[in-house]
Formats: sequence, C-alpha cells, structure tokens
Amino acid sequence: MSTLAIIAIAVGAVIVLAILVSMARRAGQRRKLGQVQQQAQHEDARHHHERADESRTEAAIAQEKAERASVEAELHEERASRREEELGSSR
Repeated sequence: MSTLAIIAIAVGAVIVLAILVSMARRAGQRRKLGQVQQQAQHEDARHHHERADESRTEAAIAQEKAERASVEAELHEERASRREEELGSSR
C-alpha cells in the first residue's frame, strides 16, 4: 500500500472514532438531562402533595372555627331567649 493510502485510512479511522466519542458524549448528556428532569418532576409532585396537606390543615382549622362560631351563636340566642323570658315574667 502506498503511504498516502495508509494516511487516508488512519485519518478516516480517527474521524470515525471522533464521531463515535461525540455520539457517546451526547447520549450521556441526554441521559443526565432525563434524570434531572425526572427528579424535578418528582420534586414538583412532592411539592403538590405538601400544598394539598397544608390546604387540608387550613380547611380543618376553618371548619373548627366555623363550628365554634355556630356554637357561640347558639349560646347567644339561648341567653337572649332567657333574658326575654326574664323580662316577660317580671312585667
């Protein structure tokens, strides 16, 4: 073989090797990006679960306050009725 043919084959092999290395590097970067995206999606889901728990807690507190206000209103109604009875019987 001539020297020129050997050099051409060597250059071709180096180019093919460089292309393979580049493709492998890109595949690794895509895989890493996929992992990061998946982790971000898991964190997003976790955040939504936490927000849901906070909302449930706030709803439970609001419900308890509403029940207390209702009981307090009934108590005031009862007191008002007693006062009216007292006023009616003292006449």
